[in-house]
Amino acid sequence: MRAEIESLATLDAHLRSTGSLAGCIVKSMDLRGRGAVLERVEVHNAFFLGCRLKHRTATSLAERGATVFPRLPQVPFDAYRPALYAAEDLYAGLEAGYATTKDAVIYAWTLRDRSRLLDAGVAQALHDHFMSDGLAEAVPEPRTAVGVMGGHAVGRGTPAFVETAHLGRRLAEAGHLVLTGGGPGAMEAANLGASLNGTAADVEAACAHLASVPSFEPDVGAWVGAAMEVRRRWDCTRANVGVPTWFYGHEPPNVFGTGIAKYFDNAIREDILLRLCGAGIIYVPGRAGTTQEIFQALTRNYYASDERQVTPMILVGRAYWQEQLPAWPLVAALASGRLMEPHVHLVDSMDEALEVVPSPSPTRRRTPPGEQPRTASDE
Repeated sequence: MRAEIESLATLDAHLRSTGSLAGCIVKSMDLRGRGAVLERVEVHNAFFLGCRLKHRTATSLAERGATVFPRLPQVPFDAYRPALYAAEDLYAGLEAGYATTKDAVIYAWTLRDRSRLLDAGVAQALHDHFMSDGLAEAVPEPRTAVGVMGGHAVGRGTPAFVETAHLGRRLAEAGHLVLTGGGPGAMEAANLGASLNGTAADVEAACAHLASVPSFEPDVGAWVGAAMEVRRRWDCTRANVGVPTWFYGHEPPNVFGTGIAKYFDNAIREDILLRLCGAGIIYVPGRAGTTQEIFQALTRNYYASDERQVTPMILVGRAYWQEQLPAWPLVAALASGRLMEPHVHLVDSMDEALEVVPSPSPTRRRTPPGEQPRTASDE
C-alpha cells in the first residue's frame, strides 16, 4: 500500500525512517523549502499532487521517475483533498448567508461553462477519487455498514422523519455504521439518529427542535442553523457517513454525518455508496432517486456469482412499494431463483426492517428463523 504524506512533519518523519519517497503519494504541500532534499532522495514511482515546487525541483523529480500533478488554482475546491468533509468545512461562513459557503460556491461553479473545460474536469475527477479514498478509510469493514435510502422531501417533524431517525439510532446502537445519501429528508433523519449518543427520548426531542424549520426551502441558512443548534444541544458525535453530490446541488447536505463524502460525479457516488453497504440497504419511501438506488443495487445482486457478494435489500412500506410506486413486483420477479432471493425483503415497519438486517458480525445472517424468502408469488 502506498504511503500517503499530507504534512511536512509526516514527510520529514518518513524520510528519517526510510530515506526514500519511492512509491509515496505526497499531497498539497508547499515543498519549496525542501528542494535540496527532494533532489537527492529516491522518488521512483512517487506521486506529487498539487504541491508547490520550484521549477528545478519539479523537473528533477520527473526526470527521476516521479509523477508531478500540477496545482489547479482555477477551481473553488481542493482537487487533492486529503480527507472527507465535515459540516463545518462545507458551511463555513454561513452567518453571511448560504450563498457564501463553500458548498454553495462550488455548486454555483458547477453550473457555469467553465466547469466543463478539460482542466476543470480533471480536477473534479481527482477530487472524487480522493473522496473515494476517504470513504474507504471511513468504512474499513463494509460488512458492518447499513445504508438508509429515502426521499429528500420528507419533512422534519413528520412521522416518517421521526421513525427514520429512530431507525438510524437503533442501527448504530446495534453496532452498524450508517450510510446515507447525505442530503435532507429521510437521509438527514437517519444521519441524525445514527449520530446521536442518547436515548429514544433524546431523538424525539431533537426531531421536535428541527421541526421548527421543516424544510431547506426557502431558506437553507435557517435549515442548517436549526441542525447546528441540535448538534450543540445533543451529543451528535457517533460515527456515520453522508454521501451527497453537487449533481443534486439544490439539495444541501445535512450536518449530521460525522464524515461527508461529497461528489461531483453522481454515478460514481451512487456506485461506491451502494457497494459499501455490505450489511444491507434499507429503503424507506422516496421517489426517483430512491428507485434508482433500488435497481442499481438489484442489478449488482442479480449478477452476483457468490452469495457473499449479495447485499441484503429491505423495502419498508408494503402499500407504498406495491401500489403507490410499484417497484416491489419487479424486484421480486428479478430475485426469483437467484442467489439474492433470500436476501430481498418487503416489510411494513421499521421494527420488521431491523429484524431482517444481518448482524454486524462478519458472518452474514441468512433468512431469519420462521421467515420464508418472499417472491413475486407471495405478494
